Amino acid sequence: MHTAAPLLFVMIWSTGFLVGRGVGAHADPFWFLTMRFGGVALVFVALALWARVAWPRGARRIGVHLAAGALMNGLYVGPSWWAMSQGLPAGVMALIGSLQPLFTALIAVAVLHKRLSRTTWWGLALGFGGVTLVLLPRLQAVGAGSLALPVVLTGVGSILALTVGSMAQKSPWATGDLRSAGALQNGGAVLVLLCMALLLGQPRWDHSPLLWGYLAYSVLGLSIGGATLLIWLMRRGEATRTSALLLAVPPLSAVQAWLIFGETLSPVQLLGFAVAIAGVALARR
Repeated sequence: MHTAAPLLFVMIWSTGFLVGRGVGAHADPFWFLTMRFGGVALVFVALALWARVAWPRGARRIGVHLAAGALMNGLYVGPSWWAMSQGLPAGVMALIGSLQPLFTALIAVAVLHKRLSRTTWWGLALGFGGVTLVLLPRLQAVGAGSLALPVVLTGVGSILALTVGSMAQKSPWATGDLRSAGALQNGGAVLVLLCMALLLGQPRWDHSPLLWGYLAYSVLGLSIGGATLLIWLMRRGEATRTSALLLAVPPLSAVQAWLIFGETLSPVQLLGFAVAIAGVALARR
């Protein structure tokens, strides 16, 4: 399980960009995300009640779970999707997302007073370089002057929210059964996303079978599968080593886009894929 879980997490998480790309033509992103995390919360409530597991008690524990979910899901996915809807290319958003392991390492050192080895820092740098090579063709097609600063800052802020929300999983107040904790955390995400939907969204939903398929996969695959694996890994591993897995996500997304959508995959991108995977392996040693 300790070997298979990281690989399975990366494979699931890397499909998130493909889902985001497909949903836009069929529904408003904010209402889609509200329904997604609402569905996840309901599934976890049902599982927790069926298994009769203990629920977090006390205002502090409940508050930490709600805040972690609001950060890790609501304030990460919602603003990042909004930034892309405002013209931020998915490749740029993916590159910003690959900064998450670096943010995790900086918080671990500056706030938690952790000491990271030189090997870990070199692994993070190598992984980020590999991601840059994978995304280089898309980055070259984007003029830096055409990117609005507020949109870019929103994208960076969403990754910071993911970082803080993920690290909150290691808090002593965030412990407990993953089913009852998942219900609370996804409830926190719904509160944030519902506000975004009411303020920024439009009631657009075409009821196509493909859209419902996207929703089912987002609930069962991305959230119950991917996000739960991330929480499990964060609880049982060192935060920087776990977050280093996210460096493998953009390269795998590029390979999936090549297989599914027929996008080009140049030799430079293949080199970047190998470099990024090597960086992840080095950072997790």
